[in-house]
Amino acid sequence: MREHHTPDGHRQGGRPQRRISPALVLGLGIVAVSTASTFIRLAQAAVPSLALAAWRLSFATLMVAPLALTTSRQEWRRLGRRQWWLVIASGIFLALHFYTWIASLAMTSVAASVALVSTNPLFVGLISHFALQERLRPATIVGMIVAVAGSAIIGISDLEAGSHQLLGDLLALVGALTVAVYLLIGRRLRGQLSLLAYIFPVYGTAALVLMVLSLVTRTPLLSYPPQMWLWLVLVALIPQVIGHSSFNWALGHLPATFVALTVLAEPVGSTVLAWWVLEETPTRVTVYGGLLILVGIAIATWRRKADKNTIPKESLGL
Repeated sequence: MREHHTPDGHRQGGRPQRRISPALVLGLGIVAVSTASTFIRLAQAAVPSLALAAWRLSFATLMVAPLALTTSRQEWRRLGRRQWWLVIASGIFLALHFYTWIASLAMTSVAASVALVSTNPLFVGLISHFALQERLRPATIVGMIVAVAGSAIIGISDLEAGSHQLLGDLLALVGALTVAVYLLIGRRLRGQLSLLAYIFPVYGTAALVLMVLSLVTRTPLLSYPPQMWLWLVLVALIPQVIGHSSFNWALGHLPATFVALTVLAEPVGSTVLAWWVLEETPTRVTVYGGLLILVGIAIATWRRKADKNTIPKESLGL
């Protein structure tokens, strides 16, 4: 007998569909985005920061284009002018985030840059509280303070090592602010769009903005050694398409502040990879800062409501 699906994702006359845990998706995303700083550092041997950001978003757009163009057209037709302006704004803030953060990586250590850009939950929380009237849970506030304190410790440790430049600090903080706005816009749009319908126009807008800026500033876009193109493709595929797409999927089901706070685990993975691949040995203080970040995340996620623990697999939109 043919099985029928109920609106809540269960099958009539059979076992319920398997559901995907948001924690699993966010974990995959964290591992993926942790590779970004290492790939970027390797590419920066020959590729300017602006061009690197432009190619990262351009390759990512091309990678998701085949599926997006064949599955998302009806969703795009239903969008009004206001929604399209939000899509464009999201892409602009994403472009600004990647340019400022990638530029900061050229001026300071991986640990410091990633730690500072990971302060974005502060901006997300403040904007959500004052502009969007979202009430923060006490546990989230405490976890945010502890996790951001861990990020600050990593940055201070790098400052004491003598490699932390003021401009790199400022660029990383601007990257934190711009990604916070991007996350909040994404939270709103993901309630109306599937994953692919959202990320394709947003990535495409960001890529277009960065490419235009590269042309206007006469930044070299093509004359790179073959090895550099490998790093550019990998930084688009792993941290961007896999990593950021995982976060964007989660934004359709979880609060933006929670997603942004969970991403604070990225400095830990990035520091370990930089230690292994780039031979940037973390100090003992940096390790303590990483542990504080994980403790903060644990506090913020403790006893979360069970109504958002699992999500139907078809919600992935892929």
